[in-house]
Amino acid sequence: MHNTILAVFLSFVCGIVLGRILLPILHKLKFGQNIYELAPEAHKKKQGTPTMGGLVIAGAALLSGCIFGFLSEGSKGILVAMFVLALANMGIGFADDMTKIRHKENKGLTPRQKLIIQTVVAVAFSVWCYFSPAVGSSIRIPFFRAELNLGILYIPITAFIIVGTTNSANLLDGLDGLLTSVSYVDFAFFSVLAGMLGESALGAGCGAIVGGCFAFLYYNAFPARMFMGDTGSMFLGGAVSAAAVLTRQPLILLLVAFWMMMSSISDLIQFAYFRATHGKRFFKMAPIHHHFELCGIHESKIVVIYTVTTILLSLLAFVGIAG
Repeated sequence: MHNTILAVFLSFVCGIVLGRILLPILHKLKFGQNIYELAPEAHKKKQGTPTMGGLVIAGAALLSGCIFGFLSEGSKGILVAMFVLALANMGIGFADDMTKIRHKENKGLTPRQKLIIQTVVAVAFSVWCYFSPAVGSSIRIPFFRAELNLGILYIPITAFIIVGTTNSANLLDGLDGLLTSVSYVDFAFFSVLAGMLGESALGAGCGAIVGGCFAFLYYNAFPARMFMGDTGSMFLGGAVSAAAVLTRQPLILLLVAFWMMMSSISDLIQFAYFRATHGKRFFKMAPIHHHFELCGIHESKIVVIYTVTTILLSLLAFVGIAG
């Protein structure tokens, strides 16, 4: 546990330093966010805010997580696997951000391009887990003292969970400090869970991401001076889905990643309703955090509500694991 605490602390310090170095560089390179033309009016003033700040979280977490992860007990292969999946998804997000910057509009890689690459990455990771003695094809069922062996179906099901969670995290990154705040709670949960399972190396890696999120929040809290971009959101989405899969608790994401899932679900509801009613909208805007914003709730208050809710659901998740 002490290595995990040190991982949080070192990652936080590294993140603050990396942010101070990166922020003026992003300004100089004019790597500013291009705001979606249909975004809420209050977001228009955020045009040009430096993006790709997710490099701060990733850099700090990798450095601290690898140092203290390799000094901890448990499988180092699992720790490496989490960071490999996170970095692979971050690479997709980085390409998406660079495409948006190059074209100077809020359109990066096409959904088809992203989905194909994400699926390849997720399937490769799922195959590794399937054949890994440390993971295997069984998953734990929350609230029951039971496991379910999925057999060969483990690969497509796990790949679906990874792709869905990563894209859900990407959708949740819509308000200053929102994904950052929800994520530090999620990774704190998985850090403790990994420690409970004897995987202290993975716990230190998750703790390092917590520290990176704390540091980035210094720059990302309202009013944000830096956005994480798809570079950061897909790193976090990949890492949290990996942590769930590697602890054999993918179903627990329904609780700890509730707001990520709700972002995707609200998007799907909006799209289906729009098509079925020939132009009417179920929400004022999707994902649902924008609906709350347009209902008059300030984005800072939404962040607090989402964070507190995630803490409560994470506590409920621990009850489910104790089952």
